[in-house]
Amino acid sequence: MARWQLTISATLLLALGCSGNADAAPVRGGQMIYARAWDSLYLDPVLNDANVDIWVLSNLYDTLLEPSADGKSVTPGLATAYELSPDRLTMALALRPGIRFADGTPVLASDVKFSLDRARDPKAGQWNFMLAAIDNVTAAAPDRVEIRLKHPDPTLPAALATFNTGIMPERAFMAEPGATLDDKAESFARHPIGAGPFRLAEWHRNLSMVLERNPYYWAPGEDGKPLPYLDTLRFEIVPDDATRILKLQGGEVDGAEFIPLARAAELAGDPDLQMRLFPASEVTYLTFMTRPTLKDGKPNPLTDPRVRQALNYALDKDAFIHVVHFGNGKPMTSFMPSTTPLAVAEAPLYPFDPARAKMLLAEAGFAKGFDLSVMIRAGSAEDIAVASVAQQMWGEVGVRLSLEQLDNATMTARYRAGDFQIRTGTWTNDIADPSEITAYFAYSPNIESQHSGFKDPVIDADFEASQKETDPDKRAALYREIQTRFDEAAPIAFLFESPYAVALRKPVTGFDQIPLGNNIFAATYIGD
Repeated sequence: MARWQLTISATLLLALGCSGNADAAPVRGGQMIYARAWDSLYLDPVLNDANVDIWVLSNLYDTLLEPSADGKSVTPGLATAYELSPDRLTMALALRPGIRFADGTPVLASDVKFSLDRARDPKAGQWNFMLAAIDNVTAAAPDRVEIRLKHPDPTLPAALATFNTGIMPERAFMAEPGATLDDKAESFARHPIGAGPFRLAEWHRNLSMVLERNPYYWAPGEDGKPLPYLDTLRFEIVPDDATRILKLQGGEVDGAEFIPLARAAELAGDPDLQMRLFPASEVTYLTFMTRPTLKDGKPNPLTDPRVRQALNYALDKDAFIHVVHFGNGKPMTSFMPSTTPLAVAEAPLYPFDPARAKMLLAEAGFAKGFDLSVMIRAGSAEDIAVASVAQQMWGEVGVRLSLEQLDNATMTARYRAGDFQIRTGTWTNDIADPSEITAYFAYSPNIESQHSGFKDPVIDADFEASQKETDPDKRAALYREIQTRFDEAAPIAFLFESPYAVALRKPVTGFDQIPLGNNIFAATYIGD
């Protein structure tokens, strides 16, 4: 077997967020208060599809491998090493000695088998495709796991570092009430137990969440003692952007996410704050419902690809970036972020051309325009700005757009039910591979292409082939065709890429948001 030895190193410490003043000794104890825009919905690693869950899960659950600080490779997690057989059909992983869950029980190979079997179950959630190559998982010994594959899978190491492969205690999960695994998951998610740096202490829905230090966490800090440094991490839910900023400026919170880039320069000049623009694999776009009829039975003009193309040509992407992000960003060149491996990043898609937009609308039978509605998150300055700019630009070609402001939970429920015409959206890669975003955006058997109903049999076949293809050139060709067909069909409005904007009080050290979106608090502390 080819052996890949994974060791704790400076790379891992960076992945855990060890940034800031390297000369200052870390401070242990205390509480950090962090203002989030929206509350989590479901703290289960398998049955979720929202960043409000995904970006927090890594603080509660640990995975066999972990993403590196730059999001492009993997570092050790609960596994210290893995071996691949010569035929690349078997992966053996050695578990870290002495690791425990947050309730003090040992992490066993049987827990790993249970967690991976659940994560790859086609009936469990929508991320199982990332583990579809697995034929079986065997607990070969208490500290050794073997994964047998149906075919070689070049994405498996990265998949074992993603949120949905978070390792869970089988005994505690199965002890939950409920007749099915989904019933048990719903109960378990209210008081989750993982092997991450924190454990859940309190959760008041849509108000606050408190995480406390996991005393059994394995990773060491800069002082040689186990992380995390903080005793507690408190999330305050503050949907309104301006209110989050006021709380930060007033010292009521120590950090705040989703800072409107329109305020970035102002906050960067505040001597009490740090304004951080973390490199991201994030794209902002609008999802189009492509089914012939809407939920209310009315005909849907967006079912015609010429209409979707016209709406794209009618949008000035540079103006979006200027108005929404004050110049911080770049137009999308694919439905994938340009940092995604195998992304086609040659030129911006659909350059601004209102004359062509009008021509396409006329060809589709809408020379006089039509009415549309877009769902946006109430209180989100960015959503409002994106939708308002689109409203103005589409108005110039006769398309009348109305804005429907909803709380995040309602918007998510309607999105999953396919009850929308247009939805604002942002995407961040969770894996350093094009498979995840392709399965979510373009591969219809997964979730019908963002619940939009878009389907292209060629894309579906290409994606399935790509999951088995180990020849780099052939795999790249498959993804080039996928992107070409998706981009021409335009089931989304391609807008822009942008960084993660986070503001922190000056004493906060060690927080990191890696390009894959994970909020890393394990090595965060409040300095003097």
